[in-house]
Amino acid sequence: MSNMLQVSLVESKARERAQILLDEGSMVELLGPFDGFESPHLEAQNIVPQSDDGMVIAKGTIAGKSTLIISIEGNFQGGGIGEVSGAKFAGALERALEDCENGHLIYPIIIYDTGGVRLQEANYGLLSIAEISSAIVAIKKHVPVIGIIPGKIGSFGGMSLTAGLCSALIMTREGRLGMNGPEVVEQEAGVRELNSKNKQFIWKMIGGTGRFESALIDKVVEDDLPNYIEAIESIWSENKYAERTQQYTEFLSMLDELSVKEKIEPTEAQSYLKHRAKYIGTKENKQDSQQESRGRSWFNKLTDNAPSISPTPSVLVADKEQDGRKVRYIAVVPNEESKFYRARNGEFGLEEAWTVAKYVREAIEEDAEMDEKRVIVPIVDVPGQAFGYHEELFGIYLACAASVEAYAVARQNGHPLVTLIVGKAISGAFLSHGMQSNRILSFDDEAIQVHVMSKKSAALVTMRTVEELDEFAKTVPSMAYDIQSFQSLGAIHELLQDIDADQPSDEQVIRVKSSIEAATTDILQSKDDSLRVRLTSEKAVEKGRKASIAVRDAIKSQWK
Repeated sequence: MSNMLQVSLVESKARERAQILLDEGSMVELLGPFDGFESPHLEAQNIVPQSDDGMVIAKGTIAGKSTLIISIEGNFQGGGIGEVSGAKFAGALERALEDCENGHLIYPIIIYDTGGVRLQEANYGLLSIAEISSAIVAIKKHVPVIGIIPGKIGSFGGMSLTAGLCSALIMTREGRLGMNGPEVVEQEAGVRELNSKNKQFIWKMIGGTGRFESALIDKVVEDDLPNYIEAIESIWSENKYAERTQQYTEFLSMLDELSVKEKIEPTEAQSYLKHRAKYIGTKENKQDSQQESRGRSWFNKLTDNAPSISPTPSVLVADKEQDGRKVRYIAVVPNEESKFYRARNGEFGLEEAWTVAKYVREAIEEDAEMDEKRVIVPIVDVPGQAFGYHEELFGIYLACAASVEAYAVARQNGHPLVTLIVGKAISGAFLSHGMQSNRILSFDDEAIQVHVMSKKSAALVTMRTVEELDEFAKTVPSMAYDIQSFQSLGAIHELLQDIDADQPSDEQVIRVKSSIEAATTDILQSKDDSLRVRLTSEKAVEKGRKASIAVRDAIKSQWK
């Protein structure tokens, strides 16, 4: 009797993971290292690029079933997503979606080993993750998308949102899943909020076993190849999916029951999460501090001071007739009375994300039989997601994924989405509230910032000084925070000039409404419910997304 050696995914690199999962002899790699698609943005920052940019795309079979594997190399730049790696990821899913739409089903498996966006290519990462998310949402209508988080890095940042979007998630005990890495939470909120050096406690919070005991993932497996294959095949054969991103009523009701005056222990949180379906109905007597912000001001001006229909004070929602069309405006605003103290200054937290998901989903349901779907306008003034202990404990990554999916489903179901950036548009908050829109409008205003992280935290993660980051931003536009640099990447539909963002005149408000109407008309005339326009705009084609376009073209030529 011979002893079979363990075949570990945890200890393997990205390409090996794809090879050992796929049936022997079936693997065909797309855009491999000899194709030479490496990041064009790293050498300017004194970083050696990698010839496959840390992203392995492979086609083959598992148990004879046509499979696409997307495997992230955690040993290169922490598995961070840049322009080329993000385009490989999104482009492969887009081709798989096209195959599925044509009746040739291919089953995606994503192997995560990533800290999120590659900060040296910051806003390229934001754009890529939005496109990856959109593709996952679309392809799930045809086949399940399975995510695997083996270890050692796990899945964090914006990539945790894409993991939350998967039809099913498989983890090992060594894997970790969270939106904000423990070190970043400690940097942003202090060691009293979360001690990143307490590794045993961190794994109880966000490790595979804890996430499984919280009913936030589907399977925990021991790190050996047969266990992964068995888990994949059982998910395919069972054909039942938790659809956690649609459980906004359960999560909002559960959050209402929480008292966070003292820190909730991981085991107690697991009990709340596992039994979240028993909490029925949300309370409607939450206090609203009525704090002023650009988001609140522009919500009031665009809705003519209509009352919000949302019981969550930090999420304003109202429907308004405009030029014969029904428009739903949604804004996230500060509320210093929030019991979630890390989300009091306009951050996108647990309540905010689930509430946005609720009101976008309800618009979809209410308009399902309508020939003309209402326009949805996210008003963006968000300084980032909430960096907090309870946020990570209760799965802020999933809450944000729910918001992302709701917006993506609305767009794909024919709702014109027009984002209006009036203030900060930072990180996971912008991915969750604004980045899924058909068109993005922004004021040309020096106070507006678009980025993936605060400068202090970005400096910590990249091991640079803030001054060094500012210097690199002069030659790498995707690292800059200003709206003009973001516009140069080709994602802004219109940069609104000569608008006083803080004290606009009546005439300026009318101009903004007219721009929203014009963007809506452009969406309807295009008859395109994808995010493709961000790759076909003049600025994208000329310079802003040249590598993204070239990667997609190469995938198309190699796809068979």
